[in-house]
Amino acid sequence: MHLPDRPPFTLRARVLTPLAAGGIADHPDGLVEVGADGRIGWVGAASDRPAAAAAPEPVDLRPLVVMPGLVDLHAHLPQLPNAGLGFGLDLLTWLDRYIFPLERRWEDPEVAAKLTASAFRSFAAAGTTTLLAYGAVYKAAMDAAFISAEAHGIRAILGKVMMDRITYDEDIERSTLLDRSLRESEELCARWHGADDGRLGYAVTPRFAVSCTAEMLEASAALAARTGAWWQTHVSEDPGEIAEVGRLFPGARDYVDVYDRAGGLGQRTVLAHAIHLSDREIGRLVETGTRVAHCPSSNLFLASGIMPLARYLEAGLSVGLGTDVAGGPDASLFTVMRVGAYAQVARRTVAGDAGAILGPLDWLRLGTLAGARALGLGDRIGSLESGKEADLIAVDPRKTVALPDLAYDPERVESEELVSRLIFRAHPDMVRGAWVRGRRLEGPVLPS
Repeated sequence: MHLPDRPPFTLRARVLTPLAAGGIADHPDGLVEVGADGRIGWVGAASDRPAAAAAPEPVDLRPLVVMPGLVDLHAHLPQLPNAGLGFGLDLLTWLDRYIFPLERRWEDPEVAAKLTASAFRSFAAAGTTTLLAYGAVYKAAMDAAFISAEAHGIRAILGKVMMDRITYDEDIERSTLLDRSLRESEELCARWHGADDGRLGYAVTPRFAVSCTAEMLEASAALAARTGAWWQTHVSEDPGEIAEVGRLFPGARDYVDVYDRAGGLGQRTVLAHAIHLSDREIGRLVETGTRVAHCPSSNLFLASGIMPLARYLEAGLSVGLGTDVAGGPDASLFTVMRVGAYAQVARRTVAGDAGAILGPLDWLRLGTLAGARALGLGDRIGSLESGKEADLIAVDPRKTVALPDLAYDPERVESEELVSRLIFRAHPDMVRGAWVRGRRLEGPVLPS
């Protein structure tokens, strides 16, 4: 089976996508036409294709399913080598034991270049076409990471980690940390934010309140506002972390208030985790339009807690999904959906949570269109609709069957059942192709 490398092209497959107006479109025999500009020109049932259509003849991918590319709102690029290590540790112990030593290796930009080239292939192989990720504290390493993203073709928003209260950069004079980190972040932002017509972006990245002074938080938020970049950090992940933030910022009402006082809340801000929010904190995030990255895999792996997702959604909070590798042990958002679904059932059965349980199609929306909207990109990506950029994946649902000789015709099953198998029977090789703006990404296993 041949997969097109560059637009223009037309794919024939089962086409399944959330829609911007709500609901889903499911075309068991569908077409997605991608123009030379990398945008979707037409999508719909093959039988409804306009007779005068000038698009290329379809590449028949059946029985594969074409879907929007996944949007990962939270990951840590330097941490991938330690994915799966540190189960059950509290957050601060895990950082000291497993993570900071890894991030120190990025002092050598060649380490960063080699790792990120492999990491972007791994994310694409898992179906991720848009990635919001943290790097390390080293400027040269972040340049190398962006160069890798530029070459690979993934849609990436990256940021140099900023830390001035504690840091693993042992060679830097501490009195210069704030000014140097701000200067280097601004230089990286000037070079990479908006590169390749917006495919690459910059996120100003103070690690979290435990590692940053109030001055660092305020200055970094001002930098993001001044440049139009994103601002990303962590919030309310672990009880021990929350207690430490309370000790370090005694004048703040709560954890969210620390970032609010710094000017960090808003529609360009993505806060990872947000497990243990009070009603006041939820209300303030909704009021300011601040976005949240839900990372259920890492929240359970590090015993941090279970987000009351239904409560947040009912309150109107903007939530997408993040793998949080290596806190989360897997780069696949399909795995994150599965763990998140299990976690919400556990909240209902064990804690008596009365909130609604999301179904498979709801989880797919969280991992695609909701994530795109959290980044302010919902008008460009996140669903397969005419005029949007062609960020899409082709998935083989036959990989999800429980027995190798079990008959399974993915064109004849209901959409809920199809996506349920992709989530709860996810296979590492089921993503067979991934495209950003119609350009195929290296990573997925090509179909035979």
